[in-house]
Amino acid sequence: MTVADQTPGEPRKMRTSVKGPLMFSAFFAVLAFVAVLIFASGGSAKAPRFDLAFTGAGIAFIVSLVVAAMLSMSHKENADHLGKGSGVNLSSKRPGHGGPAAPDDGTETHDAGR
Repeated sequence: MTVADQTPGEPRKMRTSVKGPLMFSAFFAVLAFVAVLIFASGGSAKAPRFDLAFTGAGIAFIVSLVVAAMLSMSHKENADHLGKGSGVNLSSKRPGHGGPAAPDDGTETHDAGR
């Protein structure tokens, strides 16, 4: 489903809406904020470094938002005919299903050059 196929007023799917990448990016921004705030201060005796924590959160938010947007734009649905079972993984033991029919009398046939 593309953006052009959607009707106005109906909610979008998670993959085509903006909420998914934003929530993904916000989670990693909060995670980076907490991690930088804890580890950049250098111990509990020193003051927390909020400037580095906000910088790390901003970088994590932007990078993860760009990655999520690129992944969602590159997603493409498979064609309908790909799931029908007409591929290369057919059994040659069943007659009419991709290979020569095996004789039932136990004798082998020789395919001259095939």
